[in-house]
Amino acid sequence: PKNRTMRPILVKGHERALTMIKYNREGDLLFTVAKDHTPSVWYADNGEHIGTYAGHTGAVWCVDVNFESSMLLTGSADNTARLWNVQTGEELFKFTHKVPVRAVNFALGNARCLTAIDNIMGHKPTIFIYNLSPKIMESRDGQSDEPVLEILGHAGKINRALWGVLNKVIISCSDDKSIRVWDSETGEQLQKVEQHTDKVVDIQFSWDGTFLISASKDGSARLFEAKTLECLKVYQTDRPLNSAHISPLPDCPYVVVGGGQDAMSVTTTSSKMGKLDAIFFHLVFEDELGSIKGHFGPINTMQMAPHGRGYASGGEDGYVRIHEFDQDYYTAEERAFNPTFEE
Repeated sequence: PKNRTMRPILVKGHERALTMIKYNREGDLLFTVAKDHTPSVWYADNGEHIGTYAGHTGAVWCVDVNFESSMLLTGSADNTARLWNVQTGEELFKFTHKVPVRAVNFALGNARCLTAIDNIMGHKPTIFIYNLSPKIMESRDGQSDEPVLEILGHAGKINRALWGVLNKVIISCSDDKSIRVWDSETGEQLQKVEQHTDKVVDIQFSWDGTFLISASKDGSARLFEAKTLECLKVYQTDRPLNSAHISPLPDCPYVVVGGGQDAMSVTTTSSKMGKLDAIFFHLVFEDELGSIKGHFGPINTMQMAPHGRGYASGGEDGYVRIHEFDQDYYTAEERAFNPTFEE
């Protein structure tokens, strides 16, 4: 008989809850940040620890790696966003802010990057755009700490901000329940999408950039066409969601979502212990296909690997779980529509 249990790699490299994980473009490295102060990097295929990036003095909320996997950008509750050399772990530059940094993202081509700040202590939720010096890898001379553009408009905390197609727009999501599109040159708001009924905590592009998927505390993940932000599909669950991502393989048209009730509300509201499993949906038909248990706290962040052969999730329990799909996963779609199919 076939062994249908997927054995994940358990990565315990953080002392506190995970806040964000990110694969590099090739899918061989996995970057993780948590409420402890040290971003880490791992080999994605076996979970081996490569190193850490030391310097932050507060919880690290967000991380991004550039196209070539040469630079890393992290944002933290110590009111800084920091640029690192991926290979050496050296801090290249520090962008200082007045309040915690909640989102960071590289523009394609490494000429610019963005940060987004918290709306506390009287500050409005703002997206800052910085120019990056072409020689930043060699020297911090010539790199400015001053943003070239400030984008205002959200009424609640910004949870994610991403560069859109060809860096022409920036797409952000917020506690104000909206997803908004901004012109990256002028900062003007081009579009406001209000499909969710609660905080939108995560948006991620599919690996080919054609779709955008959102995750919200209202228990749903929504699939949008990336250019128009037309809502195409809705994946409804029975728990607040923190993260969602799309399989890059055309033969495996699936979406994985994760979340769960926080520890405070588990005992009072749910008999199934907070609903902490990752759920798979069919991308097109919106059917719930199955779930994968494992975390002992809510799933805070997850991402499908760019090669599509697995996914990683980071939880409130401080663990990162790297899952590699078994053979059944790749043939399930074919088996469902072709009864005569034989592997």
